[in-house]
Amino acid sequence: MSVHETSTKPSDEMLRAPFIYRDDEALEKSFQFTLMKRLASYMLPYPGLIVAAFCATLGNLAVTLIAPYLVGRTIDTAISNHHVSSLMTYGAILAGLYVLNFAASSFRIYLTNQLGQRVIQGLRKELFEHVQGLSSDFFDSRPAGSILVRILNDVNSLQDLFTNGVINSITNLFTLIGVIAIMFSLNWQLSIITLIVVPFMFILSLRLTIQIRRSWQQVRLRLSRINAHLAEGIQGMRVTESYVRQEENQEFFESMNRDYMKTFLMAQRWSIPFGPLVDITGALGSALLFWYGVHLLHNGVVTVGLLVAFANYLGNFWTPIGQLGQVYNQILVAMASSERIFQYLDTRPNIVDRDGALPIPPIKGHVEFRNVGFSYELGRRALTDVSFEALPGQTIALVGHTGAGKSTVMNLLGRFYDPTEGQILIDGKDITSVSLDSLRSQIGMVLQETFIFSGTIMENIRYGNPAASDDDVKAAARAVFASEFIERLPDGYHTEVLERGSRLSQGQRQLISFARAILADPRILILDEATASIDTYTEHLIQKGLEVLLAGRTAFVVAHRLSTIRDADQILVFDGGKIVERGDHAHLMSVGGYYYDLVAAQYRFLA
Repeated sequence: MSVHETSTKPSDEMLRAPFIYRDDEALEKSFQFTLMKRLASYMLPYPGLIVAAFCATLGNLAVTLIAPYLVGRTIDTAISNHHVSSLMTYGAILAGLYVLNFAASSFRIYLTNQLGQRVIQGLRKELFEHVQGLSSDFFDSRPAGSILVRILNDVNSLQDLFTNGVINSITNLFTLIGVIAIMFSLNWQLSIITLIVVPFMFILSLRLTIQIRRSWQQVRLRLSRINAHLAEGIQGMRVTESYVRQEENQEFFESMNRDYMKTFLMAQRWSIPFGPLVDITGALGSALLFWYGVHLLHNGVVTVGLLVAFANYLGNFWTPIGQLGQVYNQILVAMASSERIFQYLDTRPNIVDRDGALPIPPIKGHVEFRNVGFSYELGRRALTDVSFEALPGQTIALVGHTGAGKSTVMNLLGRFYDPTEGQILIDGKDITSVSLDSLRSQIGMVLQETFIFSGTIMENIRYGNPAASDDDVKAAARAVFASEFIERLPDGYHTEVLERGSRLSQGQRQLISFARAILADPRILILDEATASIDTYTEHLIQKGLEVLLAGRTAFVVAHRLSTIRDADQILVFDGGKIVERGDHAHLMSVGGYYYDLVAAQYRFLA
């Protein structure tokens, strides 16, 4: 059987499996006023814009409430009596009102857009800042695409609500109150007969609201899954191409895409009836108005002008009703997104500064693990009774098979997780009693999967110390021999690299991460499989650079290449989350135990 045939190959079931994640399940909650109140609180930092926008709406409100009455008066006093001068006066007043309406509308649109965009900007900033402060378990259990949907798509879906919905709904409510008051003051009989259809409209509309909200929840859910699949698919494109699974991947994406389209259209189908429902109800109200109005007009109870004015007011009654229906649809969409946003904002990090935590003084590098135990989740034991000590300046190597617990030790030391048992001390201080920032700022970590940001090589190295000069950056690169390949590039240190450093080899990316670590000048250095993907020549260069990098620092080296840790002061051999052997290379080889077998097996493999 060939090598390709014996490789672990993703099954069709894996490729077609639904991308359903814990935090992407539909949230089934009823409409909550407290949720909308929380959303509205994001407008409070902008009282000036709110007041100005509300004042601008008063111009629109004035036209809505005054214009129909003036039209009625024009008919009854000017047109009926053929008073040309009165007609000109009323016409001038009406023209002025509509000019005021145009100016007020333009100003209101400008202000509400300003308000909406600032609220969205603030909400997105808060969400991103909060997500950055969450613990590692949050990111371990969620795909990057799902998180991106929350920060981008879900926040953007609130834009219409903040830009138009809130201010417009307040304006429409005042309009309704004013119109109803004027209608009853003109003729209470006509008011009752024309508004009798309103309760029926509300009964029908309420039956739609639950289904509308659920359908928009499903839209957000499916969009989140598409984004998660896209993010994973792009990152794993080489694996897809290696196994020639483009067609299966495309079929799965198309099925998700079709499902999203059907769900979106279904949500639209439930939302569309709001407008026609208002129109039909308005038409019935108008029909009742003219049917009963003609009867009152015939009996001399009302005038033609009053009937025309009443018809205009009735139109001004149904317009805000329709707009409030649209706003309610926006609220239902916003509810589906805001629940997801607040679910993230309400997620508390597991790793936080304790009350009274103080910055740790400059670290000397004395590290001690005391009977440390850890479980990632209930029933999944990762470490058991791990104890060891590293003196300042020592290099401690951790070896063992994959899953033995080596990287878990490093994650605990960087306090990405807290031990479930025991203590970890640095210079005699429990690391859970000091502030996170002061701890991590003095610990450097170089991982096997090196992350390179979009930008120049200079910027990527300087990420370890933003205050470093160009000369400092170049000195750090020379220390690990990264300058050799950097200076051969067309633009040298100012060469632009793409996201994740795709223009660089794996070894070159790791050399940059070494230079970044040197520039940060940490007192404790963690190298987690940092030389696993480097060729023999580059590894030789790095071994020389490590002499500079490790000088005066306490270093922890996790490596499968046992040749890279021969000179370590102490080697810890892990198996099943426990330390099964410890000592230097010579001692462990003389014992002929677990470490000896690892070295022998590696030599047989290389031979």
